[in-house]
Order: sequence, then structure tokens, then C-alpha cells
Amino acid sequence: MQLTVIVFLLLMSISQALAQTPFVPNYEEGSVGSYTLVEPLQLPKNKRITTQADWENRRKYWLDLFSGHVYGKTPTQPVTLHASIHHENREALKGRAIRKQISLHFVEYPQLPPVELVLYIPAKATKPVPVFMGLNFCGNHCITTEPDVPLVERWVGNAIGNVSINNRATQQSRGMQARRWPIDTILARGYALATAYYGDIEPDHPAGWQTSIRSVLGDSAKADNWGAVGAWAWGMSRIMDHLQTDSLLDAKRVIIMGHSRLGKAALWAAAQDTRFAGVIANESGEGGAALSRRNYGETVGRINTAFPHWFAPRYKDYNENVSALPVDQHILLALLAPRPLYVASAQEDRWSDPNGEFLGTKAAESVYALYGKQGLGATSIPSVNTAIGSTISYHVRTGVHDVTDFDWWQFLQFADDFVK
Repeated sequence: MQLTVIVFLLLMSISQALAQTPFVPNYEEGSVGSYTLVEPLQLPKNKRITTQADWENRRKYWLDLFSGHVYGKTPTQPVTLHASIHHENREALKGRAIRKQISLHFVEYPQLPPVELVLYIPAKATKPVPVFMGLNFCGNHCITTEPDVPLVERWVGNAIGNVSINNRATQQSRGMQARRWPIDTILARGYALATAYYGDIEPDHPAGWQTSIRSVLGDSAKADNWGAVGAWAWGMSRIMDHLQTDSLLDAKRVIIMGHSRLGKAALWAAAQDTRFAGVIANESGEGGAALSRRNYGETVGRINTAFPHWFAPRYKDYNENVSALPVDQHILLALLAPRPLYVASAQEDRWSDPNGEFLGTKAAESVYALYGKQGLGATSIPSVNTAIGSTISYHVRTGVHDVTDFDWWQFLQFADDFVK
């Protein structure tokens, strides 16, 4: 049932996207066409960046371009969060975890619903533990079968059967995506898990901004106004604010992880917020790790048509002229340097362009090299189910758009090697 629902949700999302305009995606490498990538180390007047200091001075330039042309400008106004722990179970999961359920209230904007955060911490830890942090797609009750984790009360996308009715969650969705969040395995490896429903930050539909932080911060009339991806990224940083206050957690070792559209948000969050110690983007595709200039699978024009609320309004200017875009996604990945980065693809997820994700990751290596960090160690996409790389790592596994045990095995080993 759980796998069926997950696959259905994926197919429904893609079918909805394709139905909005006539579109035939290209899945042939020979039809990708030629393109020239923006060089991250190139400066005006034929000068080049050759030192870490020069790159650090250049970071704001690239961040401003992504803000102005892709994700929109993240407001800089300080926002105060008040955290209230409304439930703490120190014997969760048969004594293996301390589980905290926390409401993060926006003090300056009490009209906004709180973000409901759930924390799982290894019960027997003797010192602050590193953390995997990421947003989930259908509510905290979806990642566990525990009956005392309440159903999300915000808008959720309608699926099948009784999983959701009139955009409201039902008990049928409890544990629906537990397989994507192997809590016991994460805890056994010595990590905590922090997650919240992405719809608590902004519901994922074109009018969702009206009940989100974007209704009070930003300016919807401006071409560089932030989109939903920017809001979800901002929300991840606000969760990070709270993690820094918990003495059971090592906030200097927080690994941000995201799948699909939330992989896009995780990358943008980490590019702006250097507090995240490591970054994992799983099948993040267009607007994530995949090169935008490649005409393969989902494209800039397709994503802006299907999901007009995700990005800055100006991003639509490049729907039919992506070569004019002053950035590409390899530079977003480069902005994560020198922190550990893992990009993952799936062989059958051609929509997300696995080769484009590999090439985007590969093209970030020159910046990591400034810090003496090793990259992928390969010039072509690896065989399936083979992890490659070092500080920058990558794999493409068999299967479809999903998060699997194979993915988590790699992510945990990566975290053990570079973050823990």
C-alpha cells in the first residue's frame, strides 16, 4: 500500500504537470543540443579566481544572481520563533528514542500557523549527537506508524483512496512514507532526525503563499520576489535556529537532506546558510542539481509552467531562452564548498535527468579544489548502484523517483566519513 501510494503521488504530480501545456520531453542524449556552461571561476577582464579568499569574495555575486533570477530574494528581516514542546516521550520506539514534538511559532506574525517539528534523538546518547534534518511531504504522521504523532492539520495534496480528503490528511496516510525515513537505522548509527511538513512553511499550490511567510515578507509585485522553494529553504534555516538551542544536539554537525523539490530547497538553503555542515540532494532535478542548459527531461520552461509558484517570477523569462540565464546549477553546488555534498539520482527517473545531475556535480569540482577537497574522481556517470567520490559524492541507483534503503546506506556512510 505504502509503495503504491508513493508511486501514485509521483505519477500524479508528473501527469498534472504534463497536462497543463503540450510538451514532449526529450530523453535522447543525442538531442540534448550544445550548450556552454557559465564558468564559476571566471572574473571580468579575463581574470580568474585562484584562491579560497577570492572565491569567498565572489560568493555574494553568485548568490545575488540566483536570488535575482532563479529563487527570488530571501527577505533579511529577523523573525523571532517561540518554541513550545507540546509532547516529549523519552521512551519512544520501545525506548530507542527521545521524541520531541515542538511547535515553532512566529512571534511577529501570530496569524501564521506554527511549523510542527518532530525530533528523534538516540535515547542512550552520552553527548550531543549529529543530526539529519529535512522536510517531509505529507506530515510528521506520515514518517512513522506511531499513533500518538498527530495528523497534520494544514493543506495536503489529494492522493488516492482515503489518504487525504478535500486536502486534509486522514488516518490512512499514517506511516505512508515511513520507508523513506528509516528512523531506527538513523538512530542506531548515532544520529538524530529532525523533520517537519513542508506545507507548514508553505502549502504547495499557487495560492499557498497567502497563508505562508511569503504573505508577510517579500513583495509579490517584484520580478525577484521569492518563490515557494525559497520559502521552504528559509524554513529549513528557521528549524536550524531551533536545533542550535537543544543541548542534546550537535548543531555544528547538521546534515540537510532533501528529495525532489525539497532537494532543490535543501541546496538553496545550504548555499545561503553555511551553518549546515553537509548537504544531500536526492533526485533534485531541474532547479536542483541538474544542469538547466541541458534539454533533457524537465526543463526551465516546463517547471515554470507546471509549478509557477516555486521560483521567482523573473525565472520565467528564461523558459525559452535558458542560454541567457546568468547562472546554472553547478554554480549552486559550488556555493556549498568546502562542505561535503552528496548528489543522488535514479536510473528510471529520467525526468530529473541523472546525467545532468552528474554533470552539474562534476562541474562544481573546480571550486572544491580551491579548498583542497577531492571530487568525484570520474569523468562519466558511474555504473548503477555504485557510489563514487569523496567530499563530493554521487550515485545513480536502479529504480524510480524515490528514497530507498540503498540511498540511505550511502548517505549514512557519507555522513560517517565527512560529518560525524
